[in-house]
Parts: sequence; structure tokens; C-alpha cells
Amino acid sequence: MIYHILSLISVGLLWGATNPFLKKGSKGIENIKAKTKLQKFSQEIQFLLKNPSNSIPLLLNQSGSLIYVLTLQNANLTMAVPIANALSFVFTAFAGYFLGEIHSKNTLFGSLLVIIGSSLLIYDKI
Repeated sequence: MIYHILSLISVGLLWGATNPFLKKGSKGIENIKAKTKLQKFSQEIQFLLKNPSNSIPLLLNQSGSLIYVLTLQNANLTMAVPIANALSFVFTAFAGYFLGEIHSKNTLFGSLLVIIGSSLLIYDKI
């Protein structure tokens, strides 16, 4: 049970903390021009994969998805899904706050409430 909880926390961390970095790393993609939609799509994919400030967070984000799938095989779904998703929002808010994208204290207060709610859910299942 503790292993599942730690796995879900790491999933939330990997999903959430990488979101602001993915947003930052994808800046400039809107400037890509091409003759056809297929060429534009191909150039956008190349832009995202060749840009380390996007590809590294993407790799970390996808490793969170791998951990999530492996954890879901044995974890209680009524606990796993809400915890991973709620904590991803919390870690997104914290990473955004530390990167200067979020300036509202209300967002951090809401994150605290989500942490309390997730903790109560874990406590109930234990």
C-alpha cells in the first residue's frame, strides 16, 4: 500500500512539475510556417523533439505515465486516479509559482486544500 502511495505521489510530481517546463519549452512553435498541414505538423514535431528544453520535460512526463500504468495494475482505482490527478495539479501550481508564472496566494491555498483532501483519502484507505 505504501509503495502504491509513493508511486502515485511520484506520478503527480512527474506529471505536474513538468507542465510549466513543457509550456516554456514549446514557445516559438506558433512561428512555424509550412506549405501543407502535414509539413507543418512534421516541423512542429521536430521542433519539440529537438528542443532539449521541451524534450527532457516530455521524457520525464512520459516516465510518470509509465509509472502510473504500472501502479494501476495493483492499486485501488478509487484511490489511484484521484490522488495522481489531484497531485499533478498541486505540483503544477508549485512549479508555476517557483517559475514566476503563478502569483496568486489563493492558488497555493487551494493546493494546500487538495493536499489535505488527498491525505484524508489515503488515510481512509489505510
